[in-house]
Amino acid sequence: MTGPDTPHTGPVSEGPFDRQAAGGFTMHKVERTREVVRSGISMGSALAIAISWSTHQSILWAIVHGVFSWLYVIYFAVTRN
Repeated sequence: MTGPDTPHTGPVSEGPFDRQAAGGFTMHKVERTREVVRSGISMGSALAIAISWSTHQSILWAIVHGVFSWLYVIYFAVTRN
């Protein structure tokens, strides 16, 4: 017997779900992955541009390093004194 005072005993999940034909649930992992990738790319570019500007004081180099983003950030971290 269930009522308003009976605690829920089933599985609890958070997030957007789609009901599949088999009766199960699946999360929209693709949308979340795209959002993370977009944030990561812009963060890497901004970090590369900031490092490049503080090192070289050149807009041209900042643009070039912004295009290479995380590759330049890793290169800078490995080769700095």
